[in-house]
Amino acid sequence: MTYTVYAQPMIRVIGVVTSGLGVAGFYVNLPWVRRQLREKLGFEPYPGTLNLKVDREARRTLEKKACAEIVPAEGFYKGLLVEVLVEDSIRAAAIIPLKPDYPEDLVEIIAAENLREKLSLKDGDRVTVQLL
Repeated sequence: MTYTVYAQPMIRVIGVVTSGLGVAGFYVNLPWVRRQLREKLGFEPYPGTLNLKVDREARRTLEKKACAEIVPAEGFYKGLLVEVLVEDSIRAAAIIPLKPDYPEDLVEIIAAENLREKLSLKDGDRVTVQLL
């Protein structure tokens, strides 16, 4: 008997590192957000994110591949979570806030460690994330 195994095509997104306003650090430190991130991703999140500018099509692809949601408290917006591998080595997640005025070409990456420091990144550097 012969079996054929079909693999899912690997989806990679390339983004450009950009500075944020520090709002995500506040958001990630909210107790109800931290709890949900731990439960849904299985790691303790570093209290900040890596901001990546991506093209809109890449962002839409990420939205479609969401594996979980951050259920918001009153006055906040829902966020989609997509498990990713950063630079083929660091398990992380893309967070896509579903906030009406949130830029359509921005994705926030959260990991257990500071990705800027770990990967020696600066604004303008290119980063590859692979969807898991």
